[in-house]
Parts: sequence; C-alpha cells; structure tokens
Amino acid sequence: MRKLYYQRAFKVLLSIFVFIVLTGCATIISGRTQEIGISSSPTGAKVIVNGEEKGKTPIAVKLARKDKHFIRIELEGYKPYEVVLVRKINAWVLGNILFGGLIGLAVDAITGAIYKLEPEQIDAKLERKGDEPVVYIRVVLKSDPSWQKVGQMESW
Repeated sequence: MRKLYYQRAFKVLLSIFVFIVLTGCATIISGRTQEIGISSSPTGAKVIVNGEEKGKTPIAVKLARKDKHFIRIELEGYKPYEVVLVRKINAWVLGNILFGGLIGLAVDAITGAIYKLEPEQIDAKLERKGDEPVVYIRVVLKSDPSWQKVGQMESW
C-alpha cells in the first residue's frame, strides 16, 4: 500500500518537474499576448493597430508579444496620434535560469513571451487641426508713405 502511495507521489512530482522544464517561465506567467489599454482625450477616437481598425477609445486590445505593433488613433477634426510599441525583455525570463534552463528560454523565445510590450498604457491627447500659428506674407507693388519700415528683403 505504501509503495503505491510513493509511486503516485513520484509520478506527480515528476510530472510537475517535466512541466516546468519543458515550458518557459515567462510563457507560463505572462502568456503569448499582452493587453494594452488605449484611451484618448477626447474619447471616441478610432484605434487602428497595424492597419486594422480595432474599435474606439477607450479600449483594451490583446497583442502578440513577439510582434512589433504600430498604433494610430484618429478623430475627425484632430491630428492623428501615432505610437510604436517597443519590445523589451520580460523579467519573468529570469525564471528560466532557476527552473527551465535553455529549454524554457527557447520556449519563451518561440512563443514571444520573452518580450513585454511598452508602453503598456496609451493615453493620447489629441490636438485640434488648425491650432498652428498662421503666418501671412503680403506683397504690394506700391507702399503707402504712412507705413513704417520694419525690414528689408534681400535677393540671393
């Protein structure tokens, strides 16, 4: 009876050990995708990720960690807001040194869990179109004698 108990306990412990060794630490903890929160001021702006419309702000989108992503936020009457998500090394990868070794590191690299995307939250402050200062240049053929000279244009 006791022998059977020890055999089952050994199998359970062996299964846990194999699971840890054959999977990456970051893959287990973080997963292959990451949720990115996107908001804007004003709200209701169209969110486009890698050329594909995902919805309107505020929104949370799940993105693959292994890919680079380009996000564009658009709203009628406002300048578009663009951001590129950068990949940084996920701190959970360090768990492979303790538990998973090279196999776990390889699993994390293949699944993309080796990375985390930044920024994790995007808060776009949209600027109205036409808010730039406008400079007008006026040319006249004859000047009015009451005008005051403020500068002189020179030819090249």
